[in-house]
Amino acid sequence: MTYSATDLPPLIGLLSSARVVALPLRTSFRGLAEREALLFEGPNGWAEWSPFVEYDDAEAAVWLAAAIEFAYGQLPPLLRDRIPVNATLPAVAPDQVVSVLSKFGAFRTVKIKVAQSGQDLNQDLQRIWAVRQNYPDARIRLDANGGYSVAEAVALAGAMVENGVPLDYLEQPVASISELAELHQKLSSLGVLIAADESVRKVTDPMAVVAAGAADLLVLKAAPLGGVGRALNIAGEAGLPVVVSSALDTSVGLSMGAYLAAALQNLDFDCGLGTAALLAGDITREPLLPVDGFIDVRRVEVDESKLDIFEAEDHRIDWWIDRLDRCFKLLQDADYLIR
Repeated sequence: MTYSATDLPPLIGLLSSARVVALPLRTSFRGLAEREALLFEGPNGWAEWSPFVEYDDAEAAVWLAAAIEFAYGQLPPLLRDRIPVNATLPAVAPDQVVSVLSKFGAFRTVKIKVAQSGQDLNQDLQRIWAVRQNYPDARIRLDANGGYSVAEAVALAGAMVENGVPLDYLEQPVASISELAELHQKLSSLGVLIAADESVRKVTDPMAVVAAGAADLLVLKAAPLGGVGRALNIAGEAGLPVVVSSALDTSVGLSMGAYLAAALQNLDFDCGLGTAALLAGDITREPLLPVDGFIDVRRVEVDESKLDIFEAEDHRIDWWIDRLDRCFKLLQDADYLIR
């Protein structure tokens, strides 16, 4: 998908409604205490642009293409009006597990963050056992964000199987596609599935992990992949089961993920789109919070008073507007290819 100047709305159109917010988190997530995002409104409604601050302009521009598509573009037909979602547990201490997960209400699946920087495998296991003790019927998926070695991932998977943990899958347990392929071979006899996330969205060719036979399913995130349309193309080409997930979005960003999940032909796994429960504030009076393990598929109405309450500090607004200008110019280049 190539974006040229004729495909884009004028930058002034984005700037005219642009608002930058900093939403507080209930507990630290990815080392963050708050989540910054830039929101703007188009003919379709509100869209969110929130690439993490450490991402360079080339990567952030892909997220911008996704936001522009959601606000201005033609979206696919929807096949369902609500999406099953998992609860998400940050890398917290065991005594915090119940407090954090209580914000999600009823759920059947928990995604547990593991391999956090500064923590070890034993701390991960303690967190997992705390979930098992308090939620014995919940299915568990473990998200390492590429933080394990192959040996550590094998040890973790073995501990899960040995202790009868109902494991959905390991999400991006190791960093590289070659390591994923090695791990996939080692775990095949245990029946442990591997899901690829960063190996889809942070590589030049999202099909490389499929070609290497390194994953059993793909985790797709609409914003980092350049939009709902491109994510659907990847799902169709891959021919593997898909889980739609979020990037700690506001409810506006979660609504884009819900649209992607609703447009998929098959949706066999709970999706990681319930993370509004991790926010201590949002930009709407009707956030996309999970209810009985589901979120609705709908556009989110932004509340102006919430935008005022959570407006970022002036210097952060300036930083985001400057970033928007740079990334928009990248999309104006007819030779710029959305990866």
